[in-house]
Amino acid sequence: MSNQIQRAAVSIASNISEGEERTSVKENIHFLNIAKGSSAEVITQLNIALKIGYLDEKTFEKLEDQTEKIRASLRNLIKSKKV
Repeated sequence: MSNQIQRAAVSIASNISEGEERTSVKENIHFLNIAKGSSAEVITQLNIALKIGYLDEKTFEKLEDQTEKIRASLRNLIKSKKV
């Protein structure tokens, strides 16, 4: 499970980076949406880890909050590029 969370977290950064290298706004937004999807995947995996006892509540809340902030930032970045 920790490997899956790590892969999804790396995917966030990788897709942001790849999107920034694209020449069109449409392609850039596509990769930002993939990154946002990976952040949702991280949150889902964290919820599962909490439910099966791999994470304590305090650690879960901290990690979920950080990931939600990333997801909100991506959402705002996508909105700003659509204007």
